[in-house]
Amino acid sequence: MSRDRPAIPAAIAVAAAVSIGVMTAIQARINGLLGARLDDGILAGFISFFVGLVIILVVLPFLPKPRAGVSRLWQGLPWRTRANRHRASDSKTSRIPFWMLLGGTCGALTVTTQGLVAGVVGVALFTVGVVAGQTLHSLLLDRMGFGPAGVVPVTVGRVVGGALALAAVVISLSGDVFASSPLWMLLLPFAAGVGIAWQAGANGRLAQRVRSPMAATLVSFIAGTTVLAIAAVISVAVAGMPRALPTEPWLYLGGLLGFIYILLGAFIVAHTGVLVLSLGSVLGQLVTSVVIDLVWRPAAGPSVTQMVIMVAFAIASVLAAVPWRRRRARPEGD
Repeated sequence: MSRDRPAIPAAIAVAAAVSIGVMTAIQARINGLLGARLDDGILAGFISFFVGLVIILVVLPFLPKPRAGVSRLWQGLPWRTRANRHRASDSKTSRIPFWMLLGGTCGALTVTTQGLVAGVVGVALFTVGVVAGQTLHSLLLDRMGFGPAGVVPVTVGRVVGGALALAAVVISLSGDVFASSPLWMLLLPFAAGVGIAWQAGANGRLAQRVRSPMAATLVSFIAGTTVLAIAAVISVAVAGMPRALPTEPWLYLGGLLGFIYILLGAFIVAHTGVLVLSLGSVLGQLVTSVVIDLVWRPAAGPSVTQMVIMVAFAIASVLAAVPWRRRRARPEGD
């Protein structure tokens, strides 16, 4: 029997989305510095994901509901349900499509891009590339009904919100940004933004299917850590091991922040839709990235005036796109 997840106030959901962006910007700075210190962004991404995986494995055994979610997850894995398809208890709602398990691979791309790009061009310029990818892909995914909120209509407010977010990107990339930054450093964050939108939808659907955001977060970290472990082995084989790991403990906090915001995102995406979640997180990322880049000026990036105007457009984009009336999430069995 399908049940609807109770709605939460739009203001609280958007505030949670903004906090995800704040944590993402701080994580980008930390992982960017770690990548620069190691001279290996891929290895920095692996360390970040591995730390997050260790945290969730330590916390999970003490939480009964997430443990039950992991049990449902285990029973619903595609290869297990195929092997047990003759059992009457194997219902359609218990089966988990393989694509729902792959959200963490997009997270792996995100943290790797942080390690490769954010430490060089700054968090603000990194963020605006992510903004473009998130905004365009989120609007498409919501229209397709990919996220747990189901099909979200393309309203005038959502289109205006997406257009304003893209305007913020155009403003931030004006001036001499292209002259001071290689093209690939601008394209990688865009790809990461596309991945973030897809990851939010996939993790949200998985959390809905197993009725546990924590279980979905565990899958995300397992997938991301696996992909990054393979990539790190190849990177080290080609470039060699770093001379020494940094000793500052705060450089390893990226995984903790990732654990928190992936878990939070898997919970609230059913209440916001993918686009509003992305726009709220974009707002948090932009504001925080401006503060970070004002304190620690990067070698390349937008001017202070560009950053202020960019944030103003981002705030307007969130206000335009948010559905301030409550809406019900997709039933769990869908």
